[in-house]
Amino acid sequence: MRNLPEVVSREQWLTARKELLTKEKALTRARDQLNADRRRLPMVRVDQPYTFTGPDGEAGLAELFEGRSQLIVHHLMWLDDAGTPCPSCSSIADGITKLSQLHARDTTLVAISRGTYPRIAAFRERMGWTFPWYSAEGSTFNHDFHATVDERVAPVLLNYRTEAELAEAGTPWTAGSRGDWPGISTFLRVGDEVFHTYSTYARGLDPFVGGNHYLDLTALGRQEDWEEPKGRALPLGLEANGPAVRFPDEYATTAS
Repeated sequence: MRNLPEVVSREQWLTARKELLTKEKALTRARDQLNADRRRLPMVRVDQPYTFTGPDGEAGLAELFEGRSQLIVHHLMWLDDAGTPCPSCSSIADGITKLSQLHARDTTLVAISRGTYPRIAAFRERMGWTFPWYSAEGSTFNHDFHATVDERVAPVLLNYRTEAELAEAGTPWTAGSRGDWPGISTFLRVGDEVFHTYSTYARGLDPFVGGNHYLDLTALGRQEDWEEPKGRALPLGLEANGPAVRFPDEYATTAS
């Protein structure tokens, strides 16, 4: 490792820390404002009768709420050739812990993937995950909420960009881009009606990947190539879709 932080006295560190604290407080206020703006978004009634498969058989979207007012859906990417979720999405899923704090706030969290339910259930058991995880096999749910993007099924909208907008941005849509993309969608239930309130993709999921929110507090950071200051730590290739990303239960074997 090189380009490490300067070694200073405790007094000098405290001065520098207070300067950074001013920036942190500004970011916190900006985040609070952004969250308020997010809550002010309009919503869309969901009229499509989606059906999912879970441990108790088939269930509609409203049933996934488990009687609560809000529903958070993790769109976990599914790799058809492997019959598993992708390793990057698995690192997100591995960070989903007990849901009691969400439940106390009248909110349910589930994962939804396109894989068959038997494969989903087997992988969930392998990982030791306890959150609800449903199959959307045979449903247009993933396509409708742009977690599966395929121009043969529905118009392209990749992270809210159309084919024309992707081309203009220098990242034209190709057949190789077809398939699943990670995302999170939120829904609100009012009586018997369900409304879509929010979805985010790409780096909108950044805080949920691995331990990013903890690593961002450290001197070495996420140890990814793009981070500043350059040259501080060897990039590990563990970023989303990085070459060294593994399923959560495989790191011990690869490290030994």
